[in-house]
Amino acid sequence: MSTYQAPVKEYRLLLETVAPLAELSALPHFAEATPDTVYAIIEESAKFANEVLDPLNWSGDREGAKHDPASCAVTTPKGFKAAYDAYCAMGGAALPMPEEFGGLGMPRSLITLTDEMVHSSNMSFGLLPMLTQGAIEALLLAGSDELKQTFVPKMVSGEWTGTMNLTEPQAGSDLALVKTRAEPQADGSYRIFGTKIFITFGEHDFTENIVHLVLARLPDAPEGVKGISLFAVPKFLVNKDGSLGARNDAKCVSIEHKLGIHGSPTCVMQFGDAGGAVGYVVGEVNRGLEYMFVMMNLARFGVGLQGVGIAERAYQRAVSFARERVQSRDVGAPKNPSVPIIRHPDVRRMLLRMRAQTEAARALAVATGYAFDLAEAHPDPEVRKANQAFVDLMIPIHKGWATEMAQDVTYQGVQVHGGMGFVEETGAAQYYRDARITTIYEGTTAIQANDLVGRKMAREGGVTAKALIATMRAFAAELGKSGNAHLKASHKRLVDGIDAVERAVDYNLANFNHNIRASFAGSVPMVKLFGIVCGGWQLARVALAAEQRLANAGDDRDFLEAKIATLRFFTDTMIPEAIAAADVIVNGAEGTLALAEASF
Repeated sequence: MSTYQAPVKEYRLLLETVAPLAELSALPHFAEATPDTVYAIIEESAKFANEVLDPLNWSGDREGAKHDPASCAVTTPKGFKAAYDAYCAMGGAALPMPEEFGGLGMPRSLITLTDEMVHSSNMSFGLLPMLTQGAIEALLLAGSDELKQTFVPKMVSGEWTGTMNLTEPQAGSDLALVKTRAEPQADGSYRIFGTKIFITFGEHDFTENIVHLVLARLPDAPEGVKGISLFAVPKFLVNKDGSLGARNDAKCVSIEHKLGIHGSPTCVMQFGDAGGAVGYVVGEVNRGLEYMFVMMNLARFGVGLQGVGIAERAYQRAVSFARERVQSRDVGAPKNPSVPIIRHPDVRRMLLRMRAQTEAARALAVATGYAFDLAEAHPDPEVRKANQAFVDLMIPIHKGWATEMAQDVTYQGVQVHGGMGFVEETGAAQYYRDARITTIYEGTTAIQANDLVGRKMAREGGVTAKALIATMRAFAAELGKSGNAHLKASHKRLVDGIDAVERAVDYNLANFNHNIRASFAGSVPMVKLFGIVCGGWQLARVALAAEQRLANAGDDRDFLEAKIATLRFFTDTMIPEAIAAADVIVNGAEGTLALAEASF
């Protein structure tokens, strides 16, 4: 079975074009993120992913996490704990975190790539640091100084980890139905009672303590989402001196048996079976969902990166197999001997489809990470505001499109393998299985789509979407000036795609207030439309920079020419799918809503 190799050269190009490090490190907030420092982190992270996490991916899938009903303990696959210790020792957990709490304060542009490597090499492993990052951000946003000092430094170092406890048996995406209750105590703490399901790494053997962030209701809370509060509930209580105290009344009663990500325990957590789990309110009561959305947005961004990561791994495996697998004669040369299947036109089409979508989604993720950084650190408040608006718009697009893209890419990977793809030992099937969850957790694709057409577009009258369209048009004008034949052809296709986005946005805004069901009927196609066109825009930015470097390319000529060829394939074959999605948005609502409910 082929092994994963982090695409470091690809990362360097993105950090010179889509997320220029020179500009970031010029900001005082990111003064430490010099190109030399960032590239050293990239190299070290790649080595860790290639040599430590990748070898555990297959074995972890085979072994899976194990739950002991008697002790409620969870054992992770062999080698995972040692890998986690090594990850923390090299500063992996601390990379994006504030220096005041022991972090390294590195930009999200960089973390986007280091996280992708973790998810590519071992997606099950990557879920734990991803969710801990989000838990830290929620505590930093709303936690009291005491809560921050008690929990955050240990979580930043990786000594403790964090979870997100939202879902209950009767409350999936509809959090208004949450029933977990929190009873106030005389000392200012709360006792938590309830059941939470689908809790990733709710119990494990990596660290001595786990900080659960739990949504619950006070006895006098208003109905619906306005009555939800957020609580920090540690596995072990923490003494005043920072040492660990008694075991809290929070336990994992079972773990799920899943289609994929077997190395990651997905837990059913029970709070309060023995008198109530001690919890501490985070921020103000009844504002819990607001705080949790901070964690959820980072998690959604991270899940989009999982889509990119697993797609990259599937592509690498498929290319390796296609080079090795000899089958059938070359098309047009019937008397020649059989050739490697990479020579066959349809195999090339599948491989290019995998490659182009993965690279487009990665470039869009890095562009979003760069906007995160500017929203946080740019000295001009208007620049910060505009970049935050871009991030808010992109989160549902990135999460929705990149994960749906991963379904297609891992499917194509199985198809390239033919019958061998249906056999677990080739590895292609695992990537297909692991990818499947990414369109579901942290909000299904439909939930991302509803967020996009409702909160992120209609609520603000399409201001950010229209600004994005204008930005893409300005870039397309620059692309059209290129003398390169492939870039000229791609320019025309990209403009067609931007036109399709504008048409769909105008339709959504015109119909949302008086025909809302029609708007939501086309919401998932809207995610696909934005994802493809915005991904093509970012891919074109990279290709245009590559074309400008060709004169002094040296040994990088083939690499740079591949960027231009990949863009040409993407615009020729993917932009038409975006235009078709716009047609579905504008013309498909009546057909979608025509069938009577009783007729299903």
